[in-house]
Amino acid sequence: MQRYFVSEEQFQERSVVITGDDARHISKVMRGKPGDKLIVSDGRTREALVEIEGIEAGEVTTNIVEPLEMDHEARIRVTVAQSLPKGDKMETVIQRCTEIGAVAFVPFLSERTIVQYDAKKESKRLERWGKIAKEAAEQSHRNRIPSIEQPLSWKGLLSSFEGYDLVCYCYEKENGKQLRDALKPFVEKLAPDETANVLIVVGPEGGFSEKETLEADQAGAVSVGLGKRILRAETAGMAALTCVLYESGEMGGM
Repeated sequence: MQRYFVSEEQFQERSVVITGDDARHISKVMRGKPGDKLIVSDGRTREALVEIEGIEAGEVTTNIVEPLEMDHEARIRVTVAQSLPKGDKMETVIQRCTEIGAVAFVPFLSERTIVQYDAKKESKRLERWGKIAKEAAEQSHRNRIPSIEQPLSWKGLLSSFEGYDLVCYCYEKENGKQLRDALKPFVEKLAPDETANVLIVVGPEGGFSEKETLEADQAGAVSVGLGKRILRAETAGMAALTCVLYESGEMGGM
């Protein structure tokens, strides 16, 4: 069943009004008609099964059939910090990691980042990324749309580490601790209903410099490997995120 995110204002006591691109999608693409049922969520506290009452002038009015439980989110809240990759690879990272379960994305600039950052283009790029996250969240039946932060400098990212319960940065030269070595004891300490915030940090195509790894260590992050194979920058975050959710039981782990 198709899912749509709406604002809290659109979510009334007994009805929901869908507007904008979503209304056009329902009427033009889905060929919706009165009586069809949809799922709508405000991305915060309310979600419901609704039935279309009417479609006109770019607006879809619906009646709430029944409230739904918002139980599709993981108790381990994983944020993916990704050094800006070339081309449209960041779009792939956001789309795939949203489907898997990331709660937020933090783009950042590091020593070997190839992309030339242009602040003037940033608002359009963030808007584009936000739309991709919304569509991926709807497709994968997420209860919430992941947030996407303004790009940070490396120092800015380091200063944010203290806001997480565990920070792991993926380092291709790591020959000791693998990601599971860091995750297993961390997850085992959590009570069954306890939540936690984890940050996965992925470097650029050229990897982290030794100076950056030392700074990350000093800021409290744990250097981890992702096995014997070298993953692309846009693949590493997806693999690490999947491992975290599996180890915490979200994908049949534990």
